[in-house]
Amino acid sequence: MQHPIGVFDSGLGGLTVLKEIQSLMPQYDYLYLGDNARAPYGTRDFDTVYQYTLEAVKWLFSQGCPLVVLACNTASAKALRTIQQRDLPGLDPDRRVLGVIRPTTEVIGDYTESDHIGILGTQGTVDSGSYVIEIGKFFPDVKVHQQACPTWVPLVEKGLHNTHEADVEIEKCLRSLAVQSPLIDTILLACTHYPLLYPKIRAALPSHIQLVSQGEIVAESLKDYLLRHPNMASRISAGGQLRFCTTGDPQQFGHAASLFWGREVEGSLVRLREV
Repeated sequence: MQHPIGVFDSGLGGLTVLKEIQSLMPQYDYLYLGDNARAPYGTRDFDTVYQYTLEAVKWLFSQGCPLVVLACNTASAKALRTIQQRDLPGLDPDRRVLGVIRPTTEVIGDYTESDHIGILGTQGTVDSGSYVIEIGKFFPDVKVHQQACPTWVPLVEKGLHNTHEADVEIEKCLRSLAVQSPLIDTILLACTHYPLLYPKIRAALPSHIQLVSQGEIVAESLKDYLLRHPNMASRISAGGQLRFCTTGDPQQFGHAASLFWGREVEGSLVRLREV
């Protein structure tokens, strides 16, 4: 029996990752779940994020997904390892849960020439230290400078990413990052909402600084993973279908998701507590 790839995010940002994955591998079926009723996750404590993420993974498993991608930096930072090591063996050892941090940190060091990288993310991702730890494993000589941008996700979710207010908040965070080191030559957008701010962030940065978004990296990594694990690839249905689900209001989700997806999105309501 074949089933879709599950893609989870605390809200809407994971759509930017799914969009890149679906663009690279359009043959597969995908089931997206956004926990919009309890978003954002960025300011929540580790245990809460873990519990919420586990509920989402269980629901996606209940829909048959053999593989779930946590397309959320906060969930990847605060919940992924515990789910992989503690919960997955009991839930179903033949299924897999992957995140966005590991594939990004495996390659991000190749982008920098100065060995100084800036990380822009939510408070939760920054506080977790996940990027500092993981980049250190693959690129021990690279120095990582982090900056939390707590106002960026609300701006995006309110549809204010093309406003002057966004310019002000972007400038504020970039200035705070820049004072940490003048040697930063690569900046990673470590939140899946931030690609909607990419044009404004790019315009506010000096031309010599690279600005890296995660979607393409994660998509390429997933494609490679499936090539290396043909048994998993054979369990994924290939009808080119997309299904979108939310724990929040489906109409609100559909309207907001359309901004991320680039075309109309219709979401279905699910209740995670019933899993």
